[in-house]
Amino acid sequence: MQATSTDGMTPPARATDSLGCVASKLRQDQELRGGGIAFYRKRVDEPHISQVWTPASDRGFLVGVSMSDGHRRSIFQGRQASRHDFARGAVYVRDFSEDYKADLHGPFDFLLFELPRFFLERMGDGQRGARVNGLKPVAGQHDPVLAHLAHALAPSLARPREASMLFVDQMGTVIATHLLQRYGGAAAMAAEKSRGLSRLHEARAKQMLMDKANGNISIAEIAVECNMSASHFLRAFRATTGHTPHQWLLTQRVLQARELLLRSDLPLAEIAIMCGFSDQSHFSRVFSRLMGTSPGNWRRNA
Repeated sequence: MQATSTDGMTPPARATDSLGCVASKLRQDQELRGGGIAFYRKRVDEPHISQVWTPASDRGFLVGVSMSDGHRRSIFQGRQASRHDFARGAVYVRDFSEDYKADLHGPFDFLLFELPRFFLERMGDGQRGARVNGLKPVAGQHDPVLAHLAHALAPSLARPREASMLFVDQMGTVIATHLLQRYGGAAAMAAEKSRGLSRLHEARAKQMLMDKANGNISIAEIAVECNMSASHFLRAFRATTGHTPHQWLLTQRVLQARELLLRSDLPLAEIAIMCGFSDQSHFSRVFSRLMGTSPGNWRRNA
Protein backbone atom coordinates (compact mmCIF):
# COMPACT_ATOMS: atom_id res chain seq x y z
CA MET A 1 0.00 0.00 0.00
CA GLN A 2 1.42 3.37 -0.96
CA ALA A 3 0.69 6.36 1.26
CA THR A 4 -0.49 9.66 -0.20
CA SER A 5 -1.31 12.98 1.42
CA THR A 6 -4.87 14.25 1.68
CA ASP A 7 -4.16 17.24 -0.58
CA GLY A 8 -3.29 14.94 -3.48
CA MET A 9 0.46 15.58 -3.28
CA THR A 10 2.68 12.50 -3.15
CA PRO A 11 4.94 12.48 -0.07
CA PRO A 12 8.63 11.54 -0.22
CA ALA A 13 9.11 7.85 -1.02
CA ARG A 14 9.46 5.57 2.00
CA ALA A 15 10.61 1.97 2.18
CA THR A 16 7.65 -0.35 1.67
CA ASP A 17 7.08 -4.09 1.96
CA SER A 18 5.70 -6.53 -0.63
CA LEU A 19 2.15 -5.20 -0.09
CA GLY A 20 3.25 -1.58 -0.17
CA CYS A 21 2.97 -1.00 3.60
CA VAL A 22 5.45 1.48 5.09
CA ALA A 23 7.96 -0.88 6.68
CA SER A 24 8.99 1.48 9.47
CA LYS A 25 5.40 1.59 10.82
CA LEU A 26 4.97 -2.17 11.15
CA ARG A 27 5.34 -3.59 14.66
CA GLN A 28 4.69 -7.09 13.30
CA ASP A 29 5.63 -8.17 9.79
CA GLN A 30 5.54 -11.90 9.03
CA GLU A 31 5.29 -13.84 5.78
CA LEU A 32 4.89 -17.50 4.86
CA ARG A 33 4.19 -19.17 1.52
CA GLY A 34 2.78 -22.59 0.81
CA GLY A 35 0.23 -24.42 -1.27
CA GLY A 36 -0.07 -21.59 -3.81
CA ILE A 37 -1.01 -18.93 -1.21
CA ALA A 38 1.06 -16.21 0.45
CA PHE A 39 0.22 -15.61 4.13
CA TYR A 40 1.06 -12.35 5.94
CA ARG A 41 0.68 -10.93 9.45
CA LYS A 42 0.75 -7.11 9.50
CA ARG A 43 0.35 -5.02 12.65
CA VAL A 44 0.55 -1.27 13.27
CA ASP A 45 0.16 0.10 16.80
CA GLU A 46 0.19 3.84 16.14
CA PRO A 47 -3.28 5.48 16.47
CA HIS A 48 -2.77 7.74 13.45
CA ILE A 49 -4.86 8.22 10.33
CA SER A 50 -3.23 7.38 7.01
CA GLN A 51 -4.37 7.15 3.44
CA VAL A 52 -3.32 4.25 1.22
CA TRP A 53 -3.62 3.63 -2.47
CA THR A 54 -2.83 0.48 -4.47
CA PRO A 55 -2.90 0.53 -8.27
CA ALA A 56 -4.59 -2.28 -10.17
CA SER A 57 -2.47 -5.38 -10.82
CA ASP A 58 -2.84 -9.04 -11.82
CA ARG A 59 -1.94 -10.48 -8.42
CA GLY A 60 -5.36 -12.05 -7.81
CA PHE A 61 -7.20 -11.46 -4.52
CA LEU A 62 -6.28 -10.30 -1.02
CA VAL A 63 -8.28 -11.44 2.00
CA GLY A 64 -7.69 -9.90 5.43
CA VAL A 65 -8.88 -11.12 8.84
CA SER A 66 -8.81 -8.63 11.72
CA MET A 67 -7.05 -10.18 14.74
CA SER A 68 -8.01 -7.32 17.09
CA ASP A 69 -10.73 -4.74 17.74
CA GLY A 70 -10.77 -1.01 17.13
CA HIS A 71 -9.81 -0.54 13.48
CA ARG A 72 -11.88 1.49 11.01
CA ARG A 73 -11.35 2.42 7.38
CA SER A 74 -13.08 4.48 4.72
CA ILE A 75 -12.88 2.84 1.29
CA PHE A 76 -13.23 5.08 -1.76
CA GLN A 77 -14.92 4.28 -5.06
CA GLY A 78 -14.54 7.34 -7.20
CA ARG A 79 -15.61 10.30 -5.05
CA GLN A 80 -17.80 8.16 -2.82
CA ALA A 81 -16.53 6.58 0.40
CA SER A 82 -17.99 3.82 2.56
CA ARG A 83 -16.93 3.45 6.20
CA HIS A 84 -16.34 0.02 7.73
CA ASP A 85 -15.55 -1.04 11.30
CA PHE A 86 -13.27 -4.03 11.81
CA ALA A 87 -13.84 -5.84 15.08
CA ARG A 88 -11.96 -9.04 15.87
CA GLY A 89 -12.93 -11.64 13.26
CA ALA A 90 -14.11 -9.13 10.64
CA VAL A 91 -12.80 -9.68 7.12
CA TYR A 92 -12.30 -7.88 3.84
CA VAL A 93 -11.90 -9.28 0.34
CA ARG A 94 -10.18 -7.24 -2.35
CA ASP A 95 -9.69 -7.83 -6.05
CA PHE A 96 -6.17 -6.71 -7.01
CA SER A 97 -7.39 -5.99 -10.55
CA GLU A 98 -9.12 -2.83 -9.24
CA ASP A 99 -7.54 0.32 -7.84
CA TYR A 100 -7.78 0.50 -4.06
CA LYS A 101 -7.86 3.68 -2.00
CA ALA A 102 -8.75 3.96 1.69
CA ASP A 103 -8.31 6.08 4.82
CA LEU A 104 -7.10 3.90 7.71
CA HIS A 105 -8.15 5.03 11.19
CA GLY A 106 -6.20 3.78 14.19
CA PRO A 107 -4.03 0.71 14.79
CA PHE A 108 -4.66 -2.61 13.08
CA ASP A 109 -3.61 -6.25 13.19
CA PHE A 110 -4.48 -8.37 10.15
CA LEU A 111 -3.65 -11.86 9.02
CA LEU A 112 -3.85 -11.80 5.23
CA PHE A 113 -4.09 -14.34 2.42
CA GLU A 114 -2.97 -13.51 -1.11
CA LEU A 115 -4.57 -15.89 -3.60
CA PRO A 116 -3.52 -15.81 -7.27
CA ARG A 117 -6.39 -16.00 -9.71
CA PHE A 118 -5.09 -19.24 -11.28
CA PHE A 119 -5.08 -20.87 -7.81
CA LEU A 120 -8.76 -20.06 -7.27
CA GLU A 121 -9.60 -21.32 -10.76
CA ARG A 122 -7.84 -24.61 -10.00
CA MET A 123 -9.68 -24.91 -6.68
CA GLY A 124 -12.98 -24.03 -8.33
CA ASP A 125 -12.52 -26.83 -10.85
CA GLY A 126 -12.55 -29.28 -7.94
CA GLN A 127 -15.98 -28.09 -6.76
CA ARG A 128 -19.32 -29.23 -8.10
CA GLY A 129 -21.60 -26.79 -9.85
CA ALA A 130 -20.89 -23.72 -11.98
CA ARG A 131 -17.25 -22.75 -12.37
CA VAL A 132 -16.09 -20.11 -9.89
CA ASN A 133 -12.91 -18.16 -10.58
CA GLY A 134 -13.22 -15.05 -8.43
CA LEU A 135 -14.34 -13.63 -5.10
CA LYS A 136 -16.88 -10.89 -4.45
CA PRO A 137 -15.50 -7.90 -2.51
CA VAL A 138 -16.65 -7.42 1.09
CA ALA A 139 -15.46 -5.20 3.94
CA GLY A 140 -16.06 -5.42 7.68
CA GLN A 141 -18.12 -8.60 7.44
CA HIS A 142 -17.83 -11.00 10.38
CA ASP A 143 -16.63 -14.48 9.41
CA PRO A 144 -16.09 -16.77 12.44
CA VAL A 145 -14.90 -19.69 10.30
CA LEU A 146 -12.17 -17.67 8.59
CA ALA A 147 -11.22 -16.08 11.92
CA HIS A 148 -10.76 -19.55 13.44
CA LEU A 149 -8.59 -20.64 10.51
CA ALA A 150 -6.49 -17.47 10.78
CA HIS A 151 -5.81 -18.04 14.48
CA ALA A 152 -4.88 -21.67 13.78
CA LEU A 153 -2.38 -20.50 11.16
CA ALA A 154 -0.87 -17.65 13.19
CA PRO A 155 1.69 -19.80 15.12
CA SER A 156 3.16 -21.03 11.83
CA LEU A 157 3.86 -17.45 10.76
CA ALA A 158 5.35 -16.66 14.17
CA ARG A 159 7.60 -19.76 14.10
CA PRO A 160 8.25 -20.53 10.40
CA ARG A 161 11.12 -22.93 11.19
CA GLU A 162 8.63 -25.22 12.91
CA ALA A 163 5.93 -24.82 10.26
CA SER A 164 5.03 -28.03 8.47
CA MET A 165 4.53 -27.34 4.77
CA LEU A 166 1.93 -30.12 4.78
CA PHE A 167 -0.04 -28.22 7.43
CA VAL A 168 0.34 -24.89 5.61
CA ASP A 169 -0.72 -26.46 2.32
CA GLN A 170 -3.66 -28.18 4.01
CA MET A 171 -4.76 -24.90 5.60
CA GLY A 172 -4.49 -23.15 2.25
CA THR A 173 -6.82 -25.71 0.66
CA VAL A 174 -9.35 -25.40 3.50
CA ILE A 175 -9.21 -21.58 3.42
CA ALA A 176 -9.62 -21.42 -0.36
CA THR A 177 -12.55 -23.86 -0.25
CA HIS A 178 -14.29 -21.75 2.40
CA LEU A 179 -13.67 -18.54 0.45
CA LEU A 180 -15.09 -20.03 -2.74
CA GLN A 181 -18.17 -21.30 -0.94
CA ARG A 182 -18.88 -18.05 0.92
CA TYR A 183 -17.59 -15.31 -1.41
CA GLY A 184 -17.29 -17.00 -4.78
CA GLY A 185 -20.87 -17.93 -5.45
CA ALA A 186 -20.18 -21.57 -4.64
CA ALA A 187 -22.66 -21.56 -1.78
CA ALA A 188 -25.33 -22.65 -4.22
CA MET A 189 -23.27 -25.63 -5.33
CA ALA A 190 -24.61 -29.06 -4.49
CA ALA A 191 -22.91 -30.37 -1.38
CA GLU A 192 -20.78 -33.39 -2.14
CA LYS A 193 -21.26 -36.21 0.33
CA SER A 194 -17.97 -37.09 2.00
CA ARG A 195 -17.01 -40.61 1.05
CA GLY A 196 -13.90 -42.33 2.31
CA LEU A 197 -10.84 -43.39 0.39
CA SER A 198 -10.57 -46.82 -1.16
CA ARG A 199 -8.14 -49.16 0.57
CA LEU A 200 -5.67 -48.69 -2.26
CA HIS A 201 -5.87 -44.89 -2.11
CA GLU A 202 -5.71 -44.86 1.69
CA ALA A 203 -2.56 -46.99 1.66
CA ARG A 204 -0.98 -44.87 -1.08
CA ALA A 205 -1.77 -41.61 0.70
CA LYS A 206 -0.37 -42.81 4.01
CA GLN A 207 2.76 -44.17 2.33
CA MET A 208 3.37 -40.81 0.61
CA LEU A 209 2.91 -39.00 3.92
CA MET A 210 5.37 -41.30 5.69
CA ASP A 211 7.89 -41.10 2.84
CA LYS A 212 7.93 -37.32 3.38
CA ALA A 213 7.70 -37.46 7.17
CA ASN A 214 9.13 -33.94 7.47
CA GLY A 215 5.88 -32.64 5.99
CA ASN A 216 7.38 -31.35 2.74
CA ILE A 217 4.67 -32.74 0.50
CA SER A 218 1.60 -31.01 -0.83
CA ILE A 219 -2.02 -32.07 -0.62
CA ALA A 220 -2.23 -31.62 -4.39
CA GLU A 221 0.53 -34.21 -4.97
CA ILE A 222 -1.28 -36.84 -2.93
CA ALA A 223 -4.66 -35.94 -4.41
CA VAL A 224 -3.33 -36.50 -7.94
CA GLU A 225 -2.22 -40.00 -6.95
CA CYS A 226 -5.77 -40.66 -5.74
CA ASN A 227 -7.38 -39.13 -8.86
CA MET A 228 -9.13 -36.45 -6.79
CA SER A 229 -9.16 -32.71 -6.35
CA ALA A 230 -7.32 -31.42 -3.28
CA SER A 231 -10.52 -30.46 -1.48
CA HIS A 232 -12.19 -33.82 -2.25
CA PHE A 233 -9.09 -35.69 -1.01
CA LEU A 234 -9.09 -33.78 2.28
CA ARG A 235 -12.72 -34.67 2.92
CA ALA A 236 -12.19 -38.31 1.95
CA PHE A 237 -9.04 -38.69 4.06
CA ARG A 238 -10.78 -37.29 7.11
CA ALA A 239 -13.84 -39.47 6.54
CA THR A 240 -11.54 -42.52 6.39
CA THR A 241 -9.10 -41.82 9.22
CA GLY A 242 -10.93 -39.32 11.43
CA HIS A 243 -7.98 -36.93 11.03
CA THR A 244 -6.57 -34.44 8.56
CA PRO A 245 -3.36 -35.58 6.84
CA HIS A 246 -1.30 -33.27 9.07
CA GLN A 247 -2.93 -34.54 12.27
CA TRP A 248 -2.45 -38.16 11.15
CA LEU A 249 1.23 -37.56 10.36
CA LEU A 250 1.86 -35.86 13.73
CA THR A 251 0.32 -38.87 15.45
CA GLN A 252 2.64 -41.23 13.52
CA ARG A 253 5.65 -39.14 14.52
CA VAL A 254 4.65 -39.28 18.18
CA LEU A 255 4.12 -43.05 18.01
CA GLN A 256 7.58 -43.42 16.48
CA ALA A 257 9.02 -41.21 19.21
CA ARG A 258 7.35 -43.32 21.92
CA GLU A 259 9.09 -46.42 20.61
CA LEU A 260 12.47 -44.67 20.69
CA LEU A 261 11.81 -43.31 24.18
CA LEU A 262 10.90 -46.80 25.38
CA ARG A 263 13.62 -48.83 23.66
CA SER A 264 16.63 -46.48 23.54
CA ASP A 265 18.64 -44.07 25.65
CA LEU A 266 18.86 -41.48 22.88
CA PRO A 267 18.60 -37.86 24.07
CA LEU A 268 15.32 -36.05 23.41
CA ALA A 269 16.91 -33.64 20.95
CA GLU A 270 18.13 -36.52 18.79
CA ILE A 271 14.76 -38.31 18.92
CA ALA A 272 13.07 -35.05 17.89
CA ILE A 273 15.16 -34.78 14.70
CA MET A 274 14.83 -38.50 13.88
CA CYS A 275 11.02 -38.24 14.07
CA GLY A 276 10.75 -35.18 11.84
CA PHE A 277 10.37 -32.39 14.41
CA SER A 278 12.27 -29.14 13.93
CA ASP A 279 13.85 -29.25 17.40
CA GLN A 280 13.33 -30.55 20.95
CA SER A 281 11.01 -27.69 21.89
CA HIS A 282 8.70 -28.43 18.96
CA PHE A 283 8.79 -32.15 19.77
CA SER A 284 7.90 -31.51 23.42
CA ARG A 285 4.94 -29.28 22.57
CA VAL A 286 3.40 -31.74 20.10
CA PHE A 287 4.10 -34.79 22.28
CA SER A 288 2.61 -33.12 25.37
CA ARG A 289 -0.50 -32.05 23.47
CA LEU A 290 -1.18 -35.55 22.14
CA MET A 291 -0.02 -37.63 25.12
CA GLY A 292 -0.95 -35.33 28.00
CA THR A 293 2.59 -35.34 29.43
CA SER A 294 6.09 -34.35 28.35
CA PRO A 295 8.45 -36.81 26.60
CA GLY A 296 10.74 -36.86 29.65
CA ASN A 297 7.91 -37.69 32.03
CA TRP A 298 6.54 -40.33 29.67
CA ARG A 299 9.96 -42.02 29.44
CA ARG A 300 10.40 -42.06 33.21
CA ASN A 301 6.96 -43.57 33.78
CA ALA A 302 6.94 -46.01 30.85
